[in-house]
Amino acid sequence: MTELLAWGILGAATIARKCVIPAIHASSSNTVQVIGSRDPASAASLARKHDIQSVVEGYDAVLKDPHVEAVYIPLPNHLHREWAINAFEAGKHVLCEKPLAVNALEAAEMIAAAQDAGKMLMEGFMYRFHPRSRRIFQMTAEGRIGVLKLVRAAFCYRMDETLRRSGKNFRLRPETGGGALLDVGCYGVSTARWFFGKEPISVQAQAEYHPNGVDVHLVGTLKFEGGGLAVVEASFISALQQTFTLVGSGAVVELPHDAYIPWEKDAVYSIRNVDQETGETITVPGDDEYRLMVEHFADVVQGRSQLDHPPEDSLANMRILDALAEAAISGRTVYIEE
Repeated sequence: MTELLAWGILGAATIARKCVIPAIHASSSNTVQVIGSRDPASAASLARKHDIQSVVEGYDAVLKDPHVEAVYIPLPNHLHREWAINAFEAGKHVLCEKPLAVNALEAAEMIAAAQDAGKMLMEGFMYRFHPRSRRIFQMTAEGRIGVLKLVRAAFCYRMDETLRRSGKNFRLRPETGGGALLDVGCYGVSTARWFFGKEPISVQAQAEYHPNGVDVHLVGTLKFEGGGLAVVEASFISALQQTFTLVGSGAVVELPHDAYIPWEKDAVYSIRNVDQETGETITVPGDDEYRLMVEHFADVVQGRSQLDHPPEDSLANMRILDALAEAAISGRTVYIEE
């Protein structure tokens, strides 16, 4: 029988309540030992629902629990660095919500702390674990669509108008690492880099900004060596877009608007050959990408597997996010240094 990896959860954010805690509970290799909350009473019902043994006040108490082996951090972006480093100093492994940090410098500090502690750090890009994503990645790597020429990736949604006007949500505050680029644009950058299998050489961007100063609507372009291009769209003020398209020299792969969060329902994609107007629709049986992610995490921690997406990949992603933010502000092309 597989030994269960014991988790501590820092906070009861929506992503933790709806996705990651249920995934850990459903997993055969993980268990939630404790959840730390600023309001333990409100977290009690969550604990009862998922058989969590302990609810404590604050986050330090989670790190002090000797039974906790790994920590999940779903906190606002500006708190990722602080609590990841605290967790490493307490001897815990860390699964951190995306984006890994608010900039590449902070990400590098987190990676150095993990290395010093001899612990694992992984960013929670769950979409890479879904069977549909993996099938498309393998198909592309094998040349099924020819040479990859263009990636279009969009993650956009319309934030509640009253909330957006108030500017009080942490996604709308610069001091908490807000903005559409970091919140959802990180997916598109990750997608383009993953499928091209290399780093962009330059980026450009245009954005619209909230009065607070964070971007709420952004389009960026990435140029890769060899002629590959990518378009990344991120927005808090548009209708839903949650998809990516891969355009190759021989075929096109297109996804519906559940590309990053298909939940457990069957997932589909279409492939059109070079001169087709209508392609073939492929169905992939549904699965929980969050459960697959935490099971992979446990397998790596317990020595049964190698880490698919090391933190250095997350650092590279942060560098491109930094460059896109700079390009949008400056109106200039930003070249990526080696």
